[in-house]
Amino acid sequence: MIILFAILILLDLYVYYAIRSLVNIRYRNLFFYIFWTFSILTIAAILVFSLSGPEAMPKKFRTYLFAVIVAISFSKLVAATFFLVDDIRRLFQWIAGKVFFSNTEGSQISDATISRSAFLSWLGVAAGSSLFGSLIYGFSNKYNYVIKTVQIPFPNLPPAFKGFRIVHFSDVHAGSFTNKKAVAHGVDMINSVKADLAIFSGDLVNDRASEMDNYKDVFNKVRATYGVFSTLGNHDYGDYATWPYQGVTKAQNLENLKKIHAGMGWKLMMNEHTVLEKDGQQIALLGVENWGAKARFPKFGDLEKAHAGTEKYPFKILISHDPSHWDAKVRPEFPDIDLTLSGHTHGMQFGVDIPGFQWSPVEYIYKEWKGLYSEGKQKIYVNPGYGFIGYPGRVGILPEITVIELV
Repeated sequence: MIILFAILILLDLYVYYAIRSLVNIRYRNLFFYIFWTFSILTIAAILVFSLSGPEAMPKKFRTYLFAVIVAISFSKLVAATFFLVDDIRRLFQWIAGKVFFSNTEGSQISDATISRSAFLSWLGVAAGSSLFGSLIYGFSNKYNYVIKTVQIPFPNLPPAFKGFRIVHFSDVHAGSFTNKKAVAHGVDMINSVKADLAIFSGDLVNDRASEMDNYKDVFNKVRATYGVFSTLGNHDYGDYATWPYQGVTKAQNLENLKKIHAGMGWKLMMNEHTVLEKDGQQIALLGVENWGAKARFPKFGDLEKAHAGTEKYPFKILISHDPSHWDAKVRPEFPDIDLTLSGHTHGMQFGVDIPGFQWSPVEYIYKEWKGLYSEGKQKIYVNPGYGFIGYPGRVGILPEITVIELV
């Protein structure tokens, strides 16, 4: 905590003196009091948030407090980046004056104060303010569900499944919800699709199965002709929580979560496959537990086990939570898996998504992070998530209900 506060104070000092140079001298005292009042309040909020447990304050208040702290800190960091670029420019200018003009009348350049670039400084202020404004605005987008329809062609698709519609959603993270009515509206949107098959690709909760207590009667209403099939994500194993919790062990928590899937009428795919039949023709649906190639995400997925016995089916769909599974194992070892459906990335809940262009910082970590990707005959669709975690909002990357039509 001491190290964290030291870093924050140093960042505040740096940003303060950079912005102060832009402020009219008549208003600098006022700027001083405003800036440092907000800085002290931010540090106090971090202290309260860190030292108090989840039960010490209302969940909604705690969530937004955390989000505002993050928004303020990242905004200052972004602004400081521009100030740093300007300071590097000033440093090189000063060095050049010393080295190249030390014995000439130009030595005045090296000895004089080299002023900041007003352009870069204002650009830094604008960038930091824009980021802060976007993150605050993003609070209003967390339940702003959108339906995206994608047609995906496969030459080996059995004719009976032409036009087969799959509604795909992922990453519910029930522990983050605070508006049951809004969540239920999203489920109504899922059902409005009238899909043949519903797929949920993992992370039903943040940590604990009990997070679903208030939402089982919402998600048990998801309907599709061939049923609802689901799998587990990295958060579903409870790896990020302290156990036991309220008398429940980590192992019991996972079993409770499995029962919730079953109680809602969802078929949880645990390294297995099932066969879907239409007009006498068949395709295979495989589902594996979480398998992540990045960081230390769990590798519980057993694709060999799920795939065994599916060789005779001409078309295969795989549900696997983490899209890094696709490049690391699915494509190189199972070339007959035609379509993989994943989630996990959330599109980082921050980015740009406009026709013809999409970007998010998460693309520097995950090659496949949102939407449809193809390699040879194989394809993967990464859903950016239904819910949210950490930051209670979305900027640019909205919660998505994907409708996939096989053609």
